[in-house]
Amino acid sequence: MMLTFIKLGGSLITDKREPSSFHRQIIYQVAQEIAQVRRTQPEWRWLIGHGSGSFGHFVAKKYGTIDGVVTAEQWQGFAEVSVMARRLNHLVIETLSEFRLPIFSVQPSASTLCENGQIIHMQTVPIVTALKHRLIPVVYGDVAVDARLGGTIISTEKIFAYLAKELKPQRIFLLGEVAGIYDRTGKIIEKITPDNFDAIAPELGGSDGTDVTGGMADKVAKMLALIQELPDLEVRIFSGKVVGQIEATLLAYKTPGTLISRK
Repeated sequence: MMLTFIKLGGSLITDKREPSSFHRQIIYQVAQEIAQVRRTQPEWRWLIGHGSGSFGHFVAKKYGTIDGVVTAEQWQGFAEVSVMARRLNHLVIETLSEFRLPIFSVQPSASTLCENGQIIHMQTVPIVTALKHRLIPVVYGDVAVDARLGGTIISTEKIFAYLAKELKPQRIFLLGEVAGIYDRTGKIIEKITPDNFDAIAPELGGSDGTDVTGGMADKVAKMLALIQELPDLEVRIFSGKVVGQIEATLLAYKTPGTLISRK
């Protein structure tokens, strides 16, 4: 069974410089291409995740939610971030479902416990059951209760990393607004491995707009740590804006962007 995790980056589905913006047409395009592949590959399974973009990050930055939740004001902020993340998720799943994709929304904050910013438990039985019956679970960047910090933010990459260890996907696609990871000369870095990461790391920047979860360098580091545990996993970072590219990459007609792999 081919299982693919697909992340729709916050910079792809929103304008991270404008609060509560939403790029509905991008979701239409993604949904259409996934639906086309499902028709030709009905045995494949999918899990979709998305960032919070301009919905959650502005509020999270205001209250410093990722660093901990202690005061009454911070807990108010924790609740506000949860509402904003859920609001964007609603827009995403409503748009995806217009293409008759069997979407099953999963609210991470309802079943996740962290310690010092790291996920130590997430209820996965509903997700496993959904995949068994060919539904498409959709997770998203959210808040979470933290045993040490009170509360924190969990990025989609952290959720993917936790779920991947149990579900063992063959591929993870991280879709953003850019064509891949660029070096200082503006050329796309075709491949990143544990062997060349230290040399490449200084060239990785943060995110355009407001992003409280670390930007590109942090995302790459998380994926490299994951492939150390899952050596057969391949992670590919590429643009979700090019029409037809998601379908072509899923079917291996194209290998765009930057590949992160063990070797």
